[in-house]
Amino acid sequence: MASERRSYSLGEVATRFLAGLSPEKRERDRQEVTRFARWCGWERPIIGLTIREVANYAEQTPSSVDPIKKLEPVKAFLAQAQKEGWIKTNLALHLRARKSSAKSGVVDKEYTLGLYRLTAQGYADLKSELDSLKAKRPRVADELRKARADKDFKENAPLDAMREYQGQMEARITELEALLRSATIVEHKQGISFKVEIGSTVGLHDLDSGEELRYTLVNPGEVAPAKGKISIASPTGKALLGRREDEVIEVSAPGGKLRYRIEKIDR
Repeated sequence: MASERRSYSLGEVATRFLAGLSPEKRERDRQEVTRFARWCGWERPIIGLTIREVANYAEQTPSSVDPIKKLEPVKAFLAQAQKEGWIKTNLALHLRARKSSAKSGVVDKEYTLGLYRLTAQGYADLKSELDSLKAKRPRVADELRKARADKDFKENAPLDAMREYQGQMEARITELEALLRSATIVEHKQGISFKVEIGSTVGLHDLDSGEELRYTLVNPGEVAPAKGKISIASPTGKALLGRREDEVIEVSAPGGKLRYRIEKIDR
């Protein structure tokens, strides 16, 4: 029986899952489960679904509603798939609306070479983080002094931990200072922008599912999928840059090409 289940496609399992729900719940969950299956590949064997694909899917969560609630139907679907033996592990554990990566210290190389463009809000967020870290310096120095007071250096775990924390903090301070020095702030423009650029908020219409999406394009350091902020270096971001209203774009997804029409471009 297990081997038969593993031959099922993602679309077939999604259809089976939805059929097992109550009419009310089926109507409520259909769009999200179907969207997930289309994104990953409707015809592909579900057994081949990977953790990375599931984790990356959360980045495509639109900001029109609470992203956590929007992902719940997909989580339930993945949990049920694992329970029924269609997949080996509960991939639902890896489906989370990610927080902004601005505090992670990970920045695309292209934007560290004097080309780092920020929205005004993004600049303010990084400046706030820098000020907060600098304000912690006296406390960290005091904690280090206290840890050094313990003469048993061989097993002084607090000292080692504080040294590591201080090193990470100072590295982040140095990175933030460099980013803010080289950053160019994207000016806010009133009204409608004719082309999609960094800082643009774009309304999209999914030509296959009919779903309406809304994204704001930001640099990699400002990404916050839960707020609808996606990177200009992401597949969707790359497809949108420089395009105009009413144009149709194609986005490469694990399941193939997805087509969207640009309904509106705002700043």
